[in-house]
Amino acid sequence: MPSSDLAYRAAALLSLTAATEEKSLSQLTELTASQVPGCVAANVAVWRDGEIAARASSHAETSRLVDVQLASGRGPVIEAMGGGGRVVCQDTLTEERWPEFATAALRLGVRSYVVLTYRGQALVTLSLAGIRPRSIDLDELQLAELLVAYGGALVGAVADYGVSRRLADQMRDAASSRATVDQAKGILMHALGCSADEALERMRQVSQRTNLRATEVAQRVIDAHAGPADRGRRPSAGPATRAKPGNPAGSRPADPDVALARLARLAESPTPKRPGRKG
Repeated sequence: MPSSDLAYRAAALLSLTAATEEKSLSQLTELTASQVPGCVAANVAVWRDGEIAARASSHAETSRLVDVQLASGRGPVIEAMGGGGRVVCQDTLTEERWPEFATAALRLGVRSYVVLTYRGQALVTLSLAGIRPRSIDLDELQLAELLVAYGGALVGAVADYGVSRRLADQMRDAASSRATVDQAKGILMHALGCSADEALERMRQVSQRTNLRATEVAQRVIDAHAGPADRGRRPSAGPATRAKPGNPAGSRPADPDVALARLARLAESPTPKRPGRKG
């Protein structure tokens, strides 16, 4: 009889608090081998585009039977993948459909074999092995069918969880990038006495000129503004500047790009000079 905590253990397969596909599939095979009458070993495989994407086994030896079927191109798993549903080998000793599989199974002491499938986001095959002929009662496979369905749901849940995690990471990165750009924009507005749109446009120009991403340009602006070379000589709150010839006191710098280059340390590649005319 199945243990009293079967429902809890089966539901735990879908827990995503610390779930990985490999760990959960391994737990599924152990649950199958311990709870399905007549089953002494179980193997589960997740198939995508006809190839194994993930697999687990309650006993490593019986996983070789899947490899034998893949090498020979035939066997109960291969047949189940093609037609779906349930594929049964009641006795490997008298099995004639898949000689390579039958021979390998007999060497391992496997006398009966049943394969169940579930199709969802991927194809899941669950193989049950018994050590006696007809030891797996075909009328008592409801639990095994439930478990392979859990396996299919698990694969979908872990895949969706992975997509959600990636989306959350992208959103966090986007928020962080926006904060960096906004901070750099404020520094440039203060240093150049320009509007927010003008500051953003100047960063875009530097980005295009240097083949750097806008967030990298923004970070350089922030780093340069906070660096030792800039400490103690940050621009005052007002737009006034020291008077220079041709630049009256209180006006903006003659070339705001010079201030941008100083802050961002991006004036390393001056605009190429036009070639002079000969003779």
